[in-house]
Amino acid sequence: MTDKLFQFLDLPREPPRTLPVTIRVLGYGEIAGDFAPPGAAGQAGRCIDCGNPYCAHACPVHNHIPQWLKLVQEGRILDAATLMYETNPLPEICGRVCPQDRLCEGACTLEQTAFGAVTIGGVERWVTDEALRLGWRPDLSHVRERGHRVAVVGAGPAGLACADRLRRSGVAVDVFDRQREIGGLLTFGIPPFKLDKEVVRKRRALLEGMGVRFHLGVEIGAGIPFGELLADYDAVFLGTGAYAFVDGALPGRELVGVHDALPFLVANVERLLDDAPPPAALDLSGKHVVVLGGGDTGMDCNRTALRLGAASVSCIYRRDEASMPGSAREVGYSREEGVRFLFQRQPVALLGEAGRVRAVRVIATELADDGRGRLSPRNLPGTETELRADVVIQAFGFRPSPPAWTAAHGLQLHGDGRLAVGGEGRLPFQCTHPRVFAGGDNVRGADLVVRAVHDGREAAAAIVQALTAEAACAIA
Repeated sequence: MTDKLFQFLDLPREPPRTLPVTIRVLGYGEIAGDFAPPGAAGQAGRCIDCGNPYCAHACPVHNHIPQWLKLVQEGRILDAATLMYETNPLPEICGRVCPQDRLCEGACTLEQTAFGAVTIGGVERWVTDEALRLGWRPDLSHVRERGHRVAVVGAGPAGLACADRLRRSGVAVDVFDRQREIGGLLTFGIPPFKLDKEVVRKRRALLEGMGVRFHLGVEIGAGIPFGELLADYDAVFLGTGAYAFVDGALPGRELVGVHDALPFLVANVERLLDDAPPPAALDLSGKHVVVLGGGDTGMDCNRTALRLGAASVSCIYRRDEASMPGSAREVGYSREEGVRFLFQRQPVALLGEAGRVRAVRVIATELADDGRGRLSPRNLPGTETELRADVVIQAFGFRPSPPAWTAAHGLQLHGDGRLAVGGEGRLPFQCTHPRVFAGGDNVRGADLVVRAVHDGREAAAAIVQALTAEAACAIA
């Protein structure tokens, strides 16, 4: 029998099975299945406990991955879930949406061999789901209430992570969000086939069970002045995300049939939440769709368009496949479901007829040294072609759009709209107003969910540090 440290020799890497393509493109349910308990334990047992856990180093929240894999192997599911929760306030979500192939699994020692990485993401998802089914809940029995109150603006991953850690530290938390559901882009941006919305609702129930209060459908600056939060709370955390889409400034973008990615995805999720049929603008039956952009948002648009009945979906990216910024897994799912990829093509114009888009003009590119040691796409003259398009979806990324009240309250911004935090004389994630903290996409620019979770977690620690120091000064 193979030694326990070498189970990977006998047991191949096996991710949870996904639904067959012919079934999954018919609806919006999550496409990934679950392990059976022996399967999860077996996959966890493939970890070689290499002593220098590159997987944990590559994880933005530095999960204790080898340790909880061992607990899963031993069948200690509740203990594994508790250990996951120590570093990650939203493990059931990160297990679904993290690009593990670029993070923990990409850094796994076994990934550098023919045996393939441990299926860390699949095990994480299975453990969190199974633990909740078995009745696992966060243990706050040891928490001592501090008497402090903090307002969190934005119920996205950064805000939720911050609220969780504040409650674990005995701080009362009120979360404000302009949407009708919590989650931010977890709910309204990421399609249900990647993240079922019931998962987010369960997270809300867990947080409410911890004492977090949610105030939804409330926009700070409109319904409630920001100054009122500063007056009523000891500190404020801003997790307002990045919702302003990057405009490619292509000629013809005003044509009917041209969509920006985020409004397109949000509109589809909204109608799914209402159990409503697609409106005319989202009825892609028989249409040829072109998606511009190679990130995870582009992949979400690809796969959503197929489920809305598109006759074909083509995805244009100006670099090669190896340079794509999104998850290779999501690219693979798109390809399996029928998306055609056109690499090293740069869109230069959207062409129309009678006010509607009819084609995308593209030019071939080559990757060349930009003079700073990086390869950048360069257009190749004389290579322009047209690609038929009844619908075009622009997925060029997002940037923060700070509300007007930030400047009025002394919150410094970077030139691109990101909130300035930290620096000399300030705590991590502390803004230029001493009682305001921020994290996630409004500080980083559009980035991964797990990095927003990290920011919310660390900002909560900084808030507690600030409140503790303030209380000590008051006593002195």
